[in-house]
Amino acid sequence: MKIQVSDEIRNACPEFRGIAVYATVKNSGYCAALWEEIARFTREYRQIYTTDSIKRMETIQATREAYKRCGKDPSRYRPSGEALCRRILKGMDLYRINTLVDLINLVSIATGYSIGGFDADKIQGDTLVLGIGRREEPYEGIGRGALNIEGMPVYRDTAGGIGTPTSDHERTKLSLETTHLLAIINGYGGEKGLQEAAGYLQKLLGQFADSDGGVLIRF
Repeated sequence: MKIQVSDEIRNACPEFRGIAVYATVKNSGYCAALWEEIARFTREYRQIYTTDSIKRMETIQATREAYKRCGKDPSRYRPSGEALCRRILKGMDLYRINTLVDLINLVSIATGYSIGGFDADKIQGDTLVLGIGRREEPYEGIGRGALNIEGMPVYRDTAGGIGTPTSDHERTKLSLETTHLLAIINGYGGEKGLQEAAGYLQKLLGQFADSDGGVLIRF
């Protein structure tokens, strides 16, 4: 799998750096040990942050700024990393989807990055290109229906968009049948912190998804 960054993203967000984890995995509907880890982390997180203080997190700030540069209002279409952080700080529990999604959400909250998680076997072609969403470009967000992605950063395969920082596409979503994961961590503020976030994701995949951690793709 190759991942490329378009000129339009390079021009709008010259600081952007990305790192992806490609791994063979075993998914499950629920992992009690992972949710014990999520519960512990959530308690500690709520003692440190508030919905106001997370706005100052570099990763969240950078993604919000990228939305503005690409033409989207980040307050109307929140990036998923910010939305997840705000959710638990409001006293709400995380969604329980499946183990792969749940552990990606944990990494996203811990780091502030919006992370795309895809079933690699559902991606069309061998290349993803990161561009900017176009007016009336069709896109079905997971659990959201038709999503207006105009002005959003979007990863496209040969069949169309599969991932934005707000929502991934139904077509390539992770399921219990997923055996190959592609998880993309988006560093709109630069390279700082990307390696650590990827390492944490690989660690969780080893603990809870029967994976050797896979390989890293830098772009």
